[in-house]
Amino acid sequence: MDIKKEKKKGIAVIFSHKALPYWMGMFVLAFVAYLLLRGNESVLRIDKKSIMTEEVRAGQFNDYIRLQGRVLPKVSIQLSPTEGGVVDKIFVEEGAVLHEGDCILQLKNENLDLQILNAEADLAEKENLLRNTMILMEQQKLNVNQEKLQLNIDVQRYKRAYQSKKSLYEEKLIAREEYLKAKEDYELASGKYDLVKHRAVQDSMYRSVQIRQMEESLQNMRLNMQIIRKRKENLVVKAPIDGVLGLLDVVLGQSVLQGANIGQINNLTEYKVEALIDEHYIDRVIPDLEATFKRSDETFATKVRRVYPEVREGKFRVDFKFEGRHPANIRSGQTYDLNLQLGQPVNAIMIPRGTFYNKTAGKWIYVVSKDGTKAVRRQIELGRQNPQYYEVTDGLEPGERVIVSGYDDFGENDCLIFK
Repeated sequence: MDIKKEKKKGIAVIFSHKALPYWMGMFVLAFVAYLLLRGNESVLRIDKKSIMTEEVRAGQFNDYIRLQGRVLPKVSIQLSPTEGGVVDKIFVEEGAVLHEGDCILQLKNENLDLQILNAEADLAEKENLLRNTMILMEQQKLNVNQEKLQLNIDVQRYKRAYQSKKSLYEEKLIAREEYLKAKEDYELASGKYDLVKHRAVQDSMYRSVQIRQMEESLQNMRLNMQIIRKRKENLVVKAPIDGVLGLLDVVLGQSVLQGANIGQINNLTEYKVEALIDEHYIDRVIPDLEATFKRSDETFATKVRRVYPEVREGKFRVDFKFEGRHPANIRSGQTYDLNLQLGQPVNAIMIPRGTFYNKTAGKWIYVVSKDGTKAVRRQIELGRQNPQYYEVTDGLEPGERVIVSGYDDFGENDCLIFK
């Protein structure tokens, strides 16, 4: 006999097997709704005491950067001997105050001494040769003059004989042959005399040229001798200017090459300040930009004197000159914190500098909610920066608070919930 089942009524219907599909549908709808309402935000709970927040503010942004400058002499001259040698004497030590021409050290060069001896011997030999040549030429000149005198007398004698026999021949008192012989003797004597006169002129010209050449050669040897002796003087290294001996890198007995850098003289009447600047600013740093620094509660002014274009290890070098006075008791090697003004102050939205920048590079930041219970990630744009503030160009409003401490522990979460 069949038993008739009773239909469930009331709340029992909700928990019946027929209601299970409806329950499953409602669960799926609720889960989908939760996913839609929850969004894609990732959340991290943090201790509020572990972070540092600052207020976004509006004010005057001062466009400057802070540098560490090092004081250097404006003029420094390297000491380089013009002659090589072995260090024989050192007259002064590092830090000595020198005047132009003061002796610093003395070198010894035996090869140079030998060159001087050889040059002196060559000069003496050349002088003796010149004297002997001049004596020989003078003797030749005397011989030629004596010969010319003798021939001149012969010409006069033969001329008289020729004229006499010519008259006798015209009167037909002598033979023609005797007349012709007297004539030929006279012409021969005249020819010899003319030749000797011509030779005397040529010898005189030749002697003049030869003596001039030898004197020029002798003069060149004397000049060469002076140069070699001057080189001997160059073995004593002297101060080229008034100043302080900042470096002397030699010891007694050391062999020093010609032109080697052995020291440095610093002119301490004028100074400059040298600084290294990040290459990020290389297009903005130009000559005549002003920079200031404080020393003993006094402010001193400098200007960019020279910008070196070469970049090394991400930095470029800049020289500053003092405008007006410089600090008392200034010393080479001292360091000062310079504030280099890159532009005029402007009104801007700013946030204080913080270590968050190392993580975000200024592209986003966590903004604290008004009730102070959480912080939400937000895209921003930063412009210029100085040692105190970043300039905000987009993404933040004055009065908002942001987290400026480090973000290394926050991962990539979009929302931070404060405990």
